[in-house]
Amino acid sequence: MAISQGDTLPDASLVYMGEDGPETVALSDKTKGRKVVIFALPGAFTGVCSTAHVPSFVRTKDQFAEKGVEEIICISVNDPFVLKVWGEATGATEAGITMLGDADSAFTKAMGREFTAPPAGLINRSKRYAMVVEDGTVTLLQEDENPGVCDVSGGEGLLASM
Repeated sequence: MAISQGDTLPDASLVYMGEDGPETVALSDKTKGRKVVIFALPGAFTGVCSTAHVPSFVRTKDQFAEKGVEEIICISVNDPFVLKVWGEATGATEAGITMLGDADSAFTKAMGREFTAPPAGLINRSKRYAMVVEDGTVTLLQEDENPGVCDVSGGEGLLASM
């Protein structure tokens, strides 16, 4: 069953590249008592993800901060090595966006937002969506119908609905 607006966010252990190598973080630690934006996408270095989705949150980061958002988190079904390089390449890291890997797609599956597209080499990947989470509860959730489109799940689209 897919998680909806008003639901509690499923907890997950996600990975990121720390100073000494890969580290794990509980998503609940990132959301407890805080207002965060989480956006998820099919994969690092893929077309729309690199040219539209991540850049939309780089552009709107300050506007989210003005609305009380303490952190913007990008989740992708990738390993932390790839996400580190991708965050640097897109400017996300410099902008302060947190890049977290859902390497085994457990969080994506718990959200009910996985898809597979073998011709594109995308197996157990995430649909494209964005949400506002307040103290672990999803208060706003927007998903694009097609993973090749970044409209309602982009930074500007999510801001317009807040």
